[in-house]
Amino acid sequence: MTAAVSAFVLTAGLVAHATGGRLVAGAADRPFSGVSTDTRTLQAGALFLALRGERFDGHAFISDARRLGAAGLLLDQAPKDLEPTADLAVIVVPDTLEALQALGRDVRRRSHARVVAITGSAGKTTTKEVAATLLATTFKVFRNRGNLNNHIGLPLSLVELCHGPDVAVVELGMNHAGEIRTLVRIAEPDMRVWTNVGDAHIGHFGTRDAVADAKAEIFESAGDRTVMIVNADDPLVMARAARLERGRVVTFGESPAATVRAVEVVDRGLDGTDARVDTPAGSRPLHVPLPGRPHLSNVLAAMSVALEFGVPLDAIVPAVASIQAVARRGAVTRRGDGTRIVDDSYNASPAAMRAMLAALAATASAVQRVAMLGEMLELGDQSYALHEATGRAAASAHVDTLVVVGGSAADGLVDGAVAAGLRRDRIHRFAASDAAAAEARTFVSPGDVVLVKGSRGTRMDLVVDRLLEEG
Repeated sequence: MTAAVSAFVLTAGLVAHATGGRLVAGAADRPFSGVSTDTRTLQAGALFLALRGERFDGHAFISDARRLGAAGLLLDQAPKDLEPTADLAVIVVPDTLEALQALGRDVRRRSHARVVAITGSAGKTTTKEVAATLLATTFKVFRNRGNLNNHIGLPLSLVELCHGPDVAVVELGMNHAGEIRTLVRIAEPDMRVWTNVGDAHIGHFGTRDAVADAKAEIFESAGDRTVMIVNADDPLVMARAARLERGRVVTFGESPAATVRAVEVVDRGLDGTDARVDTPAGSRPLHVPLPGRPHLSNVLAAMSVALEFGVPLDAIVPAVASIQAVARRGAVTRRGDGTRIVDDSYNASPAAMRAMLAALAATASAVQRVAMLGEMLELGDQSYALHEATGRAAASAHVDTLVVVGGSAADGLVDGAVAAGLRRDRIHRFAASDAAAAEARTFVSPGDVVLVKGSRGTRMDLVVDRLLEEG
């Protein structure tokens, strides 16, 4: 693989050219240390880009940006009372959001970095982090931070490619049709990874097929040299991959036909997964330390990426064995009294929650298994039924204590668990996470294993934090 060109500096002239804007004040060679859309995190020397949104208008914060040392302003109109100074560049564009997206795409092209884009209903962030870790054994790698995976966060991330990485690994998020298409047009990825199709955001789509169609937008505008890495174990993914007319397909999973395949799989629950992995580069024993068997699929996807970039298998396998869970996404903390807290509070979908319950069931050496589950959001008309099925899964996982948090849809967790045999006196119901957090320690004893999971809006992180404080 050819390395990226050297890093380059963002200047007012470059930004104006990339965005089709007019430089109405300042010098074209005025450099910017970065780009920010939020004065709360703005660093001196950066370009402040004023976005207009439903709740905030960045143009109202121009004076704050200047006070904080912004080196430039990108606006959709120049304020009449603006007093230009020699060290401030002002660029005016018709639409600042479109300008941000154009700038991200322009920097992506100038950088010559290879771009890997990842989407899926679950596992995007873990796959991104693992792929970046494996690639970093050989290349200089950039990855987008946190949840900067939408029509604003992605172009902001791509602007960082001016620092000259060889490879950029980014995730693409969505909750409506057409969003992945927009992100693909901005990122123009060389390699595209589709992890799976699940129930996340199904309230916006109605069916899993509709979710799959929206996710399949990641295939659009592919060229003959584009590499598509797809889940061989997901029939909805494979049905859409079969329609591809351009690009090369690489598959991962446990299917006999998978290019990168796991066999002889041993599920150790929260203690990880062992397997042998068969690849075009050879076979090796593999230990995935992340909790829950679904992470094996995420790791296989990340390994497929690394192998396509020529990373040696003997470098990949030990790197996998040393990976750690992303914060709030399955990180396990052992308290001083031997209790293990599994913090999977960042988000939840029915499939992901059932998978973690299965991991809880498969975990040895637990005094009791405690599941503290928050309501899963954006499930639409199917919400109660999906919660009820998840409650049944909790009972089937031999949970000793179930704590349920959230609105009326979360009643399905209770009803499903009771219907599947969990005694009602082992279930504790709270409307909000702060109330559950206040009582959390009363449900946990030394040596227990405690799973905490729920949608981000349910704020199950408050429960985790209280449990760790009590340890």
